[in-house]
Amino acid sequence: MALLEIVDLKTAYRTDRGEIKAVDGVSFRIERGSNFGLVGESGCGKSTLLKTIVRCLPPNAVVSGGAIFLNGKDLLHLGAEEVRKILWKEIAMITQSAMNALDPVYPVGAQILEAIQAHEDVGSSEARERVEAMLALVGIDKDRFSGYPHQFSGGMRQRAIIAMSLILRPSLVIADEPTTSLDVVVQDQIFKKIRGMQELFQFSMFLVTHDIAVVIENCAEIGVMYGGRIVEMGDVKEVIDLPFHPYTMGLKNSFPNIRNRHSDLISIPGNLPTLIGELKGCRFFLRCPFSTEACSFDEPRMVEVGKNHFATCHHIGSVDEMREKARRADTWRPPK
Repeated sequence: MALLEIVDLKTAYRTDRGEIKAVDGVSFRIERGSNFGLVGESGCGKSTLLKTIVRCLPPNAVVSGGAIFLNGKDLLHLGAEEVRKILWKEIAMITQSAMNALDPVYPVGAQILEAIQAHEDVGSSEARERVEAMLALVGIDKDRFSGYPHQFSGGMRQRAIIAMSLILRPSLVIADEPTTSLDVVVQDQIFKKIRGMQELFQFSMFLVTHDIAVVIENCAEIGVMYGGRIVEMGDVKEVIDLPFHPYTMGLKNSFPNIRNRHSDLISIPGNLPTLIGELKGCRFFLRCPFSTEACSFDEPRMVEVGKNHFATCHHIGSVDEMREKARRADTWRPPK
């Protein structure tokens, strides 16, 4: 049994303009002790997927289908109180903005302590000892227990969020863009800290980011999301070395290659589809340099293209040619 299994999940937002299909038939699984990275640009549905998992969607959102199994238990069929007991205890989140996640008028240590007392019947002194020990593990002196968020640096605040997410020893930690607002040196420190804590507590990690390089460095498996769907997934090395979907090829062009310092970064022109109303064909159709008429109306199925490697594309048979052309900037230039 997988630790987390998402099956054909569909989440939409009801608006005056119509229904926005933010997550439309997403399926994947995260095994125990593994790291799964979900990558995609802003607006592709990553945040909606996370909010659906932890059941904190806005009032105009509706989950219209699918299942979310955590340890074999479907979270979508649980009541609000049952979900509250699971959050932090079995599944926790490292948020992307630590300053916004922490209460600015409440000591940091007290906020972590509150998470313990909300789920376990322990005294204040014992809970404080546990918080101080956890703060020390993430590199924060226990004397900072009574410090306020504005008295912490950005890196310290992020480490405090890590301490809060791990204080109840959950089996799954969701890391939502955990280092977006930090410089690259602090980013590296934060991920080293997360990996060190993972060795200690043996939790699985679901890393969600727009930065494919972060997934390459920290995850064994990857899912590439576009337009509310996962278009490619599998082992990180296999997907990055031998991409089958043109969007994955485009993402690969967007991060530096230290082995080829003379190569230019190539951006993908255009914008994400609106995801409103009836959606036909491949979601990447309008931005794909390899699209044909069939791509505009016939939605490609997810097929196995290698060992633990899956992709959705009508032109998988021409993948070698696509990979070669995708390396060239002129391939991605829109026609005049």
